[in-house]
Amino acid sequence: MQVKLEKTIEIGAPAAAAWKVIQDVDNVAACMPGAEITARIDGTHYQGRVKVKVGPVVANFKGQLEILSMDAEKMALKVRGKGSEEKGASAASLELSAWVKPLSPDRCEVGGVQELTLTGKLASFGARMMTQMAEQIADRFAANLSNHVLAAAGGAHAAAAAAEMRQQPREFNVLAALARSLWNLIKSLFGARSKQV
Repeated sequence: MQVKLEKTIEIGAPAAAAWKVIQDVDNVAACMPGAEITARIDGTHYQGRVKVKVGPVVANFKGQLEILSMDAEKMALKVRGKGSEEKGASAASLELSAWVKPLSPDRCEVGGVQELTLTGKLASFGARMMTQMAEQIADRFAANLSNHVLAAAGGAHAAAAAAEMRQQPREFNVLAALARSLWNLIKSLFGARSKQV
């Protein structure tokens, strides 16, 4: 199953500060709940781990990340990642393009397009549910990235952003995300019906 997402956020920090955070793989991994870089193979290849919580059970995924391109002038990069569950049958691969665009001297836009392919038990949740879960992951990632950039840039919001980063969960809770996705689905179905009446 494939899920494609596009996300753009505005951050109250200079584009150079956002680009500095985005081109550092360890910083980017810190923005994803449960993700960490475990080894740097060379300048473009990394190994990592993602911890996913499904109720009381915690699943660990191991994988590789490759930086396909990094253009400092355009402030854009492309990465590819793939991994599999250590003790299960689920696997995932990801293609991500990200960029930073200055909006003003102290404000920027960070955007990205990701294509996620899932196989195994994770894929059995269905495309609509997985898309909603992927959107929740992207929203959490965007909030964490914004906080990371604000903390790194200094200024009036740096301390609050750093405190918010420390509150981030250490793994992604699938059941909580599924519950939110199901609730959003129910609201959209009943919201659509009430508009038709």
